[in-house]
Amino acid sequence: MGPLDELARYFQKMPSVGARSAQRLAFFILSQPQNWVDGFIQSLQAVKKDVRYCSQCHNITLTDPCEICRDPDRIRGLLCVVADPRDQQAIEKISYRGLYHILGGLLSPLDSITPEVLKIDDLVQKIRRNNYREVFFAINPTVEGEATILYIADLLKGLGVRMTRIAYGLPTNANIDYADELTISRAYEGRVEI
Repeated sequence: MGPLDELARYFQKMPSVGARSAQRLAFFILSQPQNWVDGFIQSLQAVKKDVRYCSQCHNITLTDPCEICRDPDRIRGLLCVVADPRDQQAIEKISYRGLYHILGGLLSPLDSITPEVLKIDDLVQKIRRNNYREVFFAINPTVEGEATILYIADLLKGLGVRMTRIAYGLPTNANIDYADELTISRAYEGRVEI
């Protein structure tokens, strides 16, 4: 096995990268100038050396605690629970001003993702230690997402914290006649005053 095959083997270990895509990526690297490859290697090394998880919210960060957890202007009584850092970045775009807790995934027993694997115990302890008025779940409406929300909500019962979730419904510019029944039902349930 040569170096190109070895490189393709590493790429193939990445999520959603099959054998052909891995081979294309390996050939792409081969076609780049040396300074590009050196920069790519330095970026990979910097990610492994400098990027870490925040000890408070489990977001990716260069400092611990992260900028969001250190920000004194954040609403300390509002906690948004998300599955991963990408979801946190999406919520941050809507000018959300509370704090976060990143679970590190969603419950999926078939994939061996159990409550012990996720940051669920840490979330419960955080809520017990702090004075949160509301826990806001911004989790995708999948089977795994629903199971995760229900599991956590059951753990938080009796702690005196309000639990909310993102509303689901029709996206902007969507046609009602193309939507499935569940989407229309959720849109109806999440309706607001005009």
